[in-house]
Amino acid sequence: MHPTPLQQNVTRYADAIEAEMRKIGFWQSEPLKPEQLDFTQAFAMDTMSYAQWLQFIFLPRVREAVAANQFPSGSSVGAQAVREFDGAPDADRLVTLLSEFDALFD
Repeated sequence: MHPTPLQQNVTRYADAIEAEMRKIGFWQSEPLKPEQLDFTQAFAMDTMSYAQWLQFIFLPRVREAVAANQFPSGSSVGAQAVREFDGAPDADRLVTLLSEFDALFD
């Protein structure tokens, strides 16, 4: 079975987001502490940084959604990235990629 155009686009963005995070030093080599996975707030703001959430929660869930071909009706990761990375010039490209990712689900 061939991937759908949406699956292809989502995969392309997930790969680009990961590559950009690695490039700008937002990728963490050590795993999260187990208690960090016990979050209750949106974007896990109560237990981890936004960059950690992107790496350990968002990207794995995106890849699972691609594999299952089941996607959400919307996404707001770009809007959150604007808030989280405001004033971080190295993150401009990452914010753009996340905003473009949101647009896939408009």
